[in-house]
Amino acid sequence: MTGLLSLITFAPLAGVAAMLLLQAARPSDEARSAEAARWIALGTTLVTLALSVLLVSRFDVHSSGFQFLEDIPWFSILHYRMGVDGISVLFVLLTAFLMPLCVLASWSSITTRVQSYMIAFLVLETLVMGVFCALDLVLFYSFFEFGLVPMFLIIGIWGGKRRVYAAYKFFLYTLLGSVLMLAAILGMIGMSGTSSIPELMVYKFTPGVQIWLWLAFFASFAVKMPMWPVHTWLPDAHVEAPTAGSVILAGILLKMGGYGFLRFSLPMFPHASEVFAPLILALSVIAIIYTSLVAFRQTDIKKLIAYSSVAHMGFVTMGIFSGNALGVQGAMFQMLSHGVISGALFLCVGVVYDRMHTREIAYYGGLVTRMPVYAAVFLLFTMGNVGLPGTSGFVGEILTLTGTYHLSTWAALFATSGVILSAVYALSLYRRVVFGQMTNPALAAIEDLTVREVVIFVPLILSTLYLGFQPNVVLQVTQSSVDSLVAAYHAAIGA
Repeated sequence: MTGLLSLITFAPLAGVAAMLLLQAARPSDEARSAEAARWIALGTTLVTLALSVLLVSRFDVHSSGFQFLEDIPWFSILHYRMGVDGISVLFVLLTAFLMPLCVLASWSSITTRVQSYMIAFLVLETLVMGVFCALDLVLFYSFFEFGLVPMFLIIGIWGGKRRVYAAYKFFLYTLLGSVLMLAAILGMIGMSGTSSIPELMVYKFTPGVQIWLWLAFFASFAVKMPMWPVHTWLPDAHVEAPTAGSVILAGILLKMGGYGFLRFSLPMFPHASEVFAPLILALSVIAIIYTSLVAFRQTDIKKLIAYSSVAHMGFVTMGIFSGNALGVQGAMFQMLSHGVISGALFLCVGVVYDRMHTREIAYYGGLVTRMPVYAAVFLLFTMGNVGLPGTSGFVGEILTLTGTYHLSTWAALFATSGVILSAVYALSLYRRVVFGQMTNPALAAIEDLTVREVVIFVPLILSTLYLGFQPNVVLQVTQSSVDSLVAAYHAAIGA
């Protein structure tokens, strides 16, 4: 279906145009404009979700190549190229799935500059979709970089007390790494004479050149993941971002780094990927153990979940650079599962923050007596974050650890300790917030989940359980592309 990817990518901008036209028609009626902006944003994101479901339903899972191709000459050797394969198509669906939930989560919590807030989210959705669909290096870089702008504004305008500091730290960290990637992109185009990603995936760069190109791309993607030790921007960004901003940051934006490793590092620089695999495994193990220990000592709920995201991304990088189908499949599954579970956990934090306006763990306790439905929902996603069998979190972790074991027994052994550590900090958080005596009298009036909040959590609950019991729904979509990627990777190393 030609043009479907462009329609999915740019559909959110139709909502932006509708909001701007409404604002021009009623410049003085701020309350009605805010309400209309919420409904327009919700309707637009739901349309994008429907189009993404249509895309996945028409996707040929037996093909390892790119599908739904669009190729329009842009200028010089640059083209507007779009396409998806088994590695990217589910990220499109994940993005479209989380966006309507973010709009609903912001319905009553965002009361100032509502229209601008919704516009920022819709623009961000377009740019993220473009990252996963672009098949031209310059087009990819454009979407990848401009995605910083709306997220910078979301944190800097609607964030917490230290929002400006967190927004600038997020922007500068990610921009610095991307500058090196831009230099590498220009060099690749100069050497190969093309900016087409499919053509560059089969282009043979010399081993010496691969090393430098790999390092340049690594600088960008490692910050985006984020990997230890360039992860320090993430806890600050999460703590200061509004709830929906944290959901998008953890659920989608972190996945752009892992997607970059799969799309560029492994297929384009296989020799360098093999050379640096031990380094990646070491950094991943350190991230899993160190950030799990740091998470255990946090007093802020959001910061604890933010550090747990860094630990879980350690499993992803470990699986990707294991260089085998099990590890890469596990990394893909872990990213999708983490997008759902971490997004749900940040929404759980948002529920109590909207009521009590604090995220300090010591403030809470005994919530199960006043919020039994919330306690059950929070428990499910805590178990998913730990990796309990039956939830989607278990499948990704067991696959990445198995894939890593084939490459390095020691790395898999140390990384497995992260599973135990995640149980320690996650269950400790749950015990302190939900169980025990309700010693804080301010919590006596706290109310359980509203109908709107239940509507938000139901699809996340169903996704977590369904993927936990039926992982083949994901694995059969990714299998052909992953097998092709791994086979090309080993063939290039053997050559």
